Amino acid sequence: MLKDPFGRHLGVALAALSTAVFLGLMPAPAAAEQDTLRIQINSDIRSTEPGTNRDANTDEVMLHVMEGLVAFREDASVGPLLAKSIEVSPDGRTYTFKLRDGISFHDGTPFRAEDVLFAWKRYMDPATVWRCQPEFGGDGASHVVGVSAPDPMTVVFELASPSALFLATMARADCGETAIYPPSALDADGKWQQPIGTGPYKFGEWRRGEFVELLRNEHYSALPGVRDGATGNKAPLVPKIRFLIIPDAAAAKAALLSGAVDIVPLIADTDLAELQAHRDILIDNAPTMEVNAILFQTRDPLLKDVRIRRAIVAALDLPQLVDGIADGQSRPSYSVIPTPSAYYGPVEAALPKRDLAAARQLLADAGYHGQPIKMVVNKRYDTMYRAAVLSQAMLAEAGIAVEIEVLDWATELSRYTQGQYQAMSFGYSARLDPSLSYEMVSGDKAKQPRKVWDNPDGLALLARSMQVSDKAARQAIFDQMEALMRADVPMIPLYAVVQIGAARSVVEGYKNWALGQARGWGVSLKPGG
Repeated sequence: MLKDPFGRHLGVALAALSTAVFLGLMPAPAAAEQDTLRIQINSDIRSTEPGTNRDANTDEVMLHVMEGLVAFREDASVGPLLAKSIEVSPDGRTYTFKLRDGISFHDGTPFRAEDVLFAWKRYMDPATVWRCQPEFGGDGASHVVGVSAPDPMTVVFELASPSALFLATMARADCGETAIYPPSALDADGKWQQPIGTGPYKFGEWRRGEFVELLRNEHYSALPGVRDGATGNKAPLVPKIRFLIIPDAAAAKAALLSGAVDIVPLIADTDLAELQAHRDILIDNAPTMEVNAILFQTRDPLLKDVRIRRAIVAALDLPQLVDGIADGQSRPSYSVIPTPSAYYGPVEAALPKRDLAAARQLLADAGYHGQPIKMVVNKRYDTMYRAAVLSQAMLAEAGIAVEIEVLDWATELSRYTQGQYQAMSFGYSARLDPSLSYEMVSGDKAKQPRKVWDNPDGLALLARSMQVSDKAARQAIFDQMEALMRADVPMIPLYAVVQIGAARSVVEGYKNWALGQARGWGVSLKPGG
């Protein structure tokens, strides 16, 4: 489900020496170290092997070192990275990748099609325990039945059936971006030995519990143009990147203010005003693919009447509600497809307008006469709690009685999984394709009680969206699903969660993006910083 308030699992307390450095009790780095960009992460990485023993921090660090054939763009669409071009057969089952020329691995060996075959064979071996092996091995939507290399710079993937999710799954950070590596990454026994990739940075020193340091790949062949998500121009502009492990959010803020760290990718909402007041701190934010929403149990004796659910929508002023929830940092969005998505079009962007008269009429037609609606919420995620409290006040103006039931996060999550609630203020972690956004909320409630929407026509459209690759055709499908879901009102999407980051003013080029990982490529330090 959701990440913790600071994005990932919080670690243990800092060691005394590290605490002294981060809190500014020791001096900032000397001038000799000003060639190093220092980025905070809140726990150590788990390994260096792509897509295996991993977590979000591992993915973030290794995206600088390892690269795959494709990667996510800024708008969460998929673009080529090590591939020069991608051709899809008319039946949607064959993907032909032409590889880029002039690419070398960090050990100097040239990148060729045989390396793609080598890495893929190892990924698909169950002994590798690659996280995404089931997705391609027959249990997921992108069953690969054959891979071949007709020449040294061409690789062909054959699928059992068309899949709109094939490239997106390849590009997933938790899949290690399906990174390509040579045999020299393994030892004589075939076990993972070292991360040898094609990325803008080479793996340097890993001092466990303290930092991970990466070194500039002086021979990196960057794509032309500008940085674009995890693809585009990934030029390494600083000689070194050091990911400093600072588990505590307060210590991370203090390290930023003291100059001991250059970038904190995710700051707490409560620290925003303080950091904005510092002229030497730059604030950057970007909407992510996470979505916060109010859910309804459509099998509840009261809320099964769609007129009551529609009345709730009519009684809410979404722009005012979201402004209060997110302190003006997020914009309202009444779609399960998050705002950064390439599929977030005019249909998805349309907002319902508040209409109290219409809400009261719908309630009267449904025979509603003030029966209480209990909304489950937690206080671990302050924005979810605020959503419940503010919506409670707005709904009262239409005569809708909402009672808030505050639970601890684990209990709320259990109630969500079991479908045991009337209404719930909730949040969904990032889904990087609209089909997956709909899949996370759609399904047979009898088999999966956590599912919110079980419209048969919607489920048929969802299945179709996972097979069709043409963007215009997929957009038309998602627009139809949007209309169906808005008519059914199984939930009220509120907004895409914004990630707020902070950097020292000496940093140039740092930018948050929809997927949330910190990107050190394309970032530089001003002279004397």
